[in-house]
Amino acid sequence: MTTDGKALRMRRLSRTGDGKHLFVPLDHSVSDGPVSDRSHWDDLVRAIAGGGADALVVHKGRARTLDPSALGECGLVVHLSASTAHAADTDAKVLVGDVDDALRLGADAVSVHVNVGSDTESRQLADLGLVAGACQRWGIPLLAMIYPRGPRIADPRDVTLLSHAVNIAADLGADLVKTAVPADPARMSEVVESCPLPVLCAGGAPDARDLEVAAAELMDAGCAGLAIGRRIFTSENPAVTVARLAAVVHAQNPAALSEPLLTTGVA
Repeated sequence: MTTDGKALRMRRLSRTGDGKHLFVPLDHSVSDGPVSDRSHWDDLVRAIAGGGADALVVHKGRARTLDPSALGECGLVVHLSASTAHAADTDAKVLVGDVDDALRLGADAVSVHVNVGSDTESRQLADLGLVAGACQRWGIPLLAMIYPRGPRIADPRDVTLLSHAVNIAADLGADLVKTAVPADPARMSEVVESCPLPVLCAGGAPDARDLEVAAAELMDAGCAGLAIGRRIFTSENPAVTVARLAAVVHAQNPAALSEPLLTTGVA
């Protein structure tokens, strides 16, 4: 039996081999500002990797600063899209890297952000299709981070819109898709059932619910995993937060970790 490069890399994105994923995006440093000061960056990466995250998501320049030993068995996803909170149109995304950049950095996958319903939707869709073609040629998985966002979107958590968004990712060549959680998290099962790709849930807006309980509900709804950033890197103990979420994602027993995960922030 022969296995292509994309299949091998997809396997590395799930540490237990069960096809489930806990990704930790740290790309917020472009959109919102630093996620950690310089002296604590390696410690944060080690905590996330050591806690059991399946992959870290960073931009190409930040990837160059990673200590390879800090990653351990944690995969690397290089994010190719960018915008900042100071832009005239914060829903606009542009490509700031390519698949060649990611491969030179040793990435296991790349990711692209698309806001469906934004004023620049057509450009973002074209970028997704362009990157998907390169990923197919080079055998590297593509994570589409795709959301209903923009002036024509009344409810960005509407189940019909979320289902449309994840299927755009499938139709344009992504291998994994990340999107928002519906207002009623139980209805995430409808989004998952609509799509042939593994669906990962974003961290969502902060609320008073225990993060571990919310994660379990989403996994029970059929999600292939979670992509949670700020709720991890702003937590008091990122390693413990990651370990408990990884236990939920990979259906392990987190019984020894008894304190509730009440964290804040969004992914």
